[in-house]
Amino acid sequence: MSPNAHHDLQGLRALVTGATSGLGRVIALRLASDGAEVVVHGRDAARGAQTVESIRTSGGKGSFVQADLSDPANAARLAEQVGEVDILVNNAGFSWFGPTPDLDAETFDALFASNVRSAYLLVAALAPKMAARGKGSIVNLSSMAAQVGLPGGAAYSATKASLAAMTRSWPRSSALAYASTRSLRVRCSPREQHPTALPSSARRRS
Repeated sequence: MSPNAHHDLQGLRALVTGATSGLGRVIALRLASDGAEVVVHGRDAARGAQTVESIRTSGGKGSFVQADLSDPANAARLAEQVGEVDILVNNAGFSWFGPTPDLDAETFDALFASNVRSAYLLVAALAPKMAARGKGSIVNLSSMAAQVGLPGGAAYSATKASLAAMTRSWPRSSALAYASTRSLRVRCSPREQHPTALPSSARRRS
């Protein structure tokens, strides 16, 4: 670990979904460099092992958990396996861009399952434990697509707008509101990798 690294997250535990590549991997490495023990989530075990190795080589603490979060049962198992965390970063998901008539119902449902429902289920499982402890941080990775109409991005934009709406609602929910006024923070960040999917194609982050 670099001697210039910050250690303000020492003693905290973080779960980062979709952390085996792209922005999720960057976030996982940064949290580890700042002292957090990072649980790296993804679907690809080989890439997960590489990310954990990078964390450990730099002097950090990390482990990998494999799960396809588009399946609610897998999301529940992940939450149970991980246990208590201080930081939750909902980054997993994928994008689809193309003409609306070209998007089949199955892919439409998969977009919402991966980009919206997975985050909802993880917050439902993990946030109450944070609230009970009176501390925690939840970061949901959104996109400019949530606010700007992008060509071919109607469905993907809808998933990100849904995520932003949930993020605004959670601090006001009965289960989280009291803690949120103190030290449980729930926020949405638009700073994600810009989608590079070709028209009528999908790109996953895992």
